[in-house]
Amino acid sequence: MTIDRRRFLAAASGGAVALAAPSLVRAQGAGAIRIGEINSYTAQPAFLKPYRQGWELAQAQVNAAGGVLGRKIETIFRDDAGKPEDAVRHAGDLINAEKVDLLSGGYLSNVGLAIADFAAQNKRLYAASEPLSDALVWSKGNRYTFRLRPSTYMQAAMLVEEAARLKARKWALVAPNYEYGQSAVKWFKELLKKARPDVEFVAEQYPALGRIDAGATVQALEAAKPDAIFNVTFSADLTNFVRQGNTRGLFEGRDVVSMLTGEPEYLDALGTETPEGWIVTGYPHADLATPEHVRFRDAYQARYNDYPRLGSVVGFDTMNSIAAALAKAGTTDNEALVAAMEGLTFPSAFGSAEYRAIDHQATLGAFVGRTALKDGKGVLVDWRYADGAKYLPSDDVVKTLRPAG
Repeated sequence: MTIDRRRFLAAASGGAVALAAPSLVRAQGAGAIRIGEINSYTAQPAFLKPYRQGWELAQAQVNAAGGVLGRKIETIFRDDAGKPEDAVRHAGDLINAEKVDLLSGGYLSNVGLAIADFAAQNKRLYAASEPLSDALVWSKGNRYTFRLRPSTYMQAAMLVEEAARLKARKWALVAPNYEYGQSAVKWFKELLKKARPDVEFVAEQYPALGRIDAGATVQALEAAKPDAIFNVTFSADLTNFVRQGNTRGLFEGRDVVSMLTGEPEYLDALGTETPEGWIVTGYPHADLATPEHVRFRDAYQARYNDYPRLGSVVGFDTMNSIAAALAKAGTTDNEALVAAMEGLTFPSAFGSAEYRAIDHQATLGAFVGRTALKDGKGVLVDWRYADGAKYLPSDDVVKTLRPAG
């Protein structure tokens, strides 16, 4: 039994997914569609508590509208604690014992890559929500893995557009020492050098994820006397880096370009310590007034009595993209779902997006702006929406980055 795709998208744009009439629900009479969701809930709670809330909001809307294919959606959540080996163990249990229809989730890039490898070996659909590693869809991409969020390449390209306009010539870089950080630095350097051949990179610091020695890192960056800094740290590492940088005057008279820092989950933690004027990717939750976002924000606030974070959007959009794939496929058959995901257009809180058939990367964009302080809190100002489709390489380039098959 199939459901017309245009009906799905029209209903979803209204903030709920009305997919099946009651007669279809009775006719099918099947059990719930089960999704296995794996994430680093205890390791990264600032992002992943809102993520789960956004996911559960979307699921509740889908189910309230009749479900998908006449069936309700049920999610089984597992916590990988930021450990790839735990994520793979959970994936096996979800597939073999819980009999889920597909896998989703992932926050850290190394965890996402581990789940993607499991998905390829076991030929099961994996809808990766958050891991930003370019390898996920390029060098280690596979038929069964799709990714929602803008990748390190995409966000680096968005930020380079702004960085290239700065007068700064000497750059220092700081990033967590694992795949995400290394990839972000690689693309920022490559793209900035292409846009501005006169720039040079005078220092690079790679602190261990979650264990930054912020004082030593700041001291090393200051010693290089850069004109500008590219920062990729996030979460508690970002807070410690900013605190030490403020104390030691690292940011005075220097431009800073920073990935993810404009997201509310990280600005909230910085509070009054938020540095002003940084060029960042982020999310202006209070000011974004598009119809899709207002519907999402109002529903989220009504359900949780709180404002959404970027994680809330990622959870909400991942769930809705899976519902769209199920509706398009007309079945929970794994191979049919994979085929449905390729080229799938789906609704999001930021507007319509698509999973590209060529590399399984979604075209969801990000906001680029500057940090500021308002009423003692960090906010994103002077922002613009950068459409993800405009920051992805051509099909010909992707063919050189992604293995065939």
